[in-house]
Parts: sequence; C-alpha cells; structure tokens
Amino acid sequence: MERNKERAYEQALQVLPLSLRREALSLPPEDRGRAEELRLRCGQPLTAVLPEGERALGREPVTGRDLEQLLELASRASVHTVLTQLRRGYLTVEGGHRVGLCGSAVMREGEVCNLRQLSSAAVRIARSVVGAAEPVWDKLAGPDGALESTLVLAPPGAGKTTLLRDLIRMASDGVRGSPQRVGVADERGEVAALWNGRPQLPVGARTDVLEGCPKAQALMMLLRAMNPQILAADEITAPEDVHALVTAAGCGTALLATAHGREREDLSRRPLYRELMGAGVFRHLVYIHAEGGARRYEVEELP
Repeated sequence: MERNKERAYEQALQVLPLSLRREALSLPPEDRGRAEELRLRCGQPLTAVLPEGERALGREPVTGRDLEQLLELASRASVHTVLTQLRRGYLTVEGGHRVGLCGSAVMREGEVCNLRQLSSAAVRIARSVVGAAEPVWDKLAGPDGALESTLVLAPPGAGKTTLLRDLIRMASDGVRGSPQRVGVADERGEVAALWNGRPQLPVGARTDVLEGCPKAQALMMLLRAMNPQILAADEITAPEDVHALVTAAGCGTALLATAHGREREDLSRRPLYRELMGAGVFRHLVYIHAEGGARRYEVEELP
C-alpha cells in the first residue's frame, strides 16, 4: 500500500520540468506517500503539501517558463486540446492527477476562455483507498445486499470523496452482493478522474461517468440515458442539485452523495441541506471523524 502511494507521487511528477522533478524527488521516500499536492508559485521555491503543512523542496524560485513547461507537459504539447478543462482552471492528467492553474484570465463575453501569464500551479496527487468503505458497507446495505441511499457528511479534507469512490466501486463490482449499475455525476473530475475516456481511479466495472457537466444536469442525463440503479454525486452545493436528487429518488434510483459539515446540526442550519433532509430521500447518514491521522465512521439510520 505504501509503495503504491509512493508510485502515485512519482507518477504525478511527470508533469514537472526536469529541474523541478529532481527537487521533488528530494522529498524522503517515507514522506512521498503522505504528500497531497505539489505547489509551484512564480518567484517562490517548489513546495510539497503534507498533512502538517507545506515543505519547501528547493531553493531556486519557480519561473514563468517552468509553469509554461508544466502546461506543455500536462497537455502533451497540445494546449488547444485542453482549453475546455483549462477554462475551469485545471486539467486532469494520466493517473487521475489534477493540475490546477492560476494566472491572468482571458475573458470573452463574460466567460473565461483561457489563462495566460501563469503565476502558480497545484499538482494534486490522486490516490484511491481500496477498501475504505468496507467498515460501513454492512450498515448501508439492505436485506438484499444492495446499497441504500446514503449521504456522507464531513468537513473538507476528511475523506468524503475517498469513501464515496469506494462505495461506488463496491456496489458496481458486487463486492458484497449483486453488482449494481452506477451513474456518477463527476462535475470536477475528482471521483473517477477520466483521462482519454477511462477512469484513472477505481470506480468499478459497471459504472458510467459523466464528467465536467454541472451535477444537476449530469444526474438527469444519466437518469434518462444510462438506466442507473444508483446515482452518485460529490459535494451537493446548489438548490438545483437537491431538486435533481429528489427527482431521481422519485424514479426509484438509490442515491450516494456528499456534503460539507461536521455534525448533524449543520444539516438543519443551512437552508439547502435542510431542504435535502426534509425530502427524506436518504436512508443513512455517514459522519467521518478524523482522529490522530485516522478516520472513524459513524452511521446514523434516517427515518
């Protein structure tokens, strides 16, 4: 497992210019598996983001040319082919790693159409945790072994997407029961991380992914076109997301979703989540508690 995490780090380095790649490899092997991101800021040294904070990996400042080379490597010297992703401020590369970019936005008719004079970049290292959902699966499955509608609640960085992804994988592959067809509304490309049409992270053999589309639209498109038994979406943030989930539940589809929050009261404080819970579309609520670097799951059965 640790070696796999280290390999993910080394794979993510392939988008860095050679000089920065050497600096990134100065991070001790025991820390490579813990690194979450690499940060490049023009005029500042390269840094690695670790659970305890950022650590400088070199003394030489990152240059504008370094950032241009990173974009060339990430796009395989074909920037025009990734412009659609670039307009969102990031692009996904092989392995599911995500390159976020900042700079001067080029606007056209009120929309971002490009980025120029790049000023910083964040290379997010994609890692899946196969088996993350094992501790909670039996509490979330019905008598027939099929996964029931579940909402995962946790603060940022606590592992919501990791748990969601593994629940999708287990349901899709039939790890504990009959396989189920799963449709994933992966608006930001963080669940499956499509690259050339293939998920780069394990989401199961019977999973269909719609990436880069607003969640509400994606959920309806999947519902109409792919006949899913489960619909999944990461981070419910807008009223239209809630309406789409309620509509899907009314069609007999089980739901998997995540939301930001620390405790049950957060769901009643915020009007958006209050509406979602009031609709009664979820059977289970999973809380994620981070304790001493480990994660603990608490499952509440909903009326």
